[in-house]
Amino acid sequence: MGEAIVWLVNAVITLMVWAIIGSAILSWLFAFDVINHRNRFVNQLATFLDTVTRPILEPFRRIIPPLGGIDISPIVVLLLLQFVRILFNNMAAPSLIMLLG
Repeated sequence: MGEAIVWLVNAVITLMVWAIIGSAILSWLFAFDVINHRNRFVNQLATFLDTVTRPILEPFRRIIPPLGGIDISPIVVLLLLQFVRILFNNMAAPSLIMLLG
């Protein structure tokens, strides 16, 4: 059970990392007119990624100002997520596995 919880936490963090990366790439593609919102699939994908990543990115966007028009909050959040993953795997995971098996 403990190993399953550790796997689930790591999987959720990994999915959030990929969602943030995908959202950033889509925003760049929109900014450089490579793709546009008129494509239904692209619009739905962008809306989904924005809905998933906004709750974690928005507090950092309020604190960190854009530098030269570039939003660096995704980079900060990615670093923070990696920090949380390492902290969880080194401190909480062994205890969970030992406690729950």
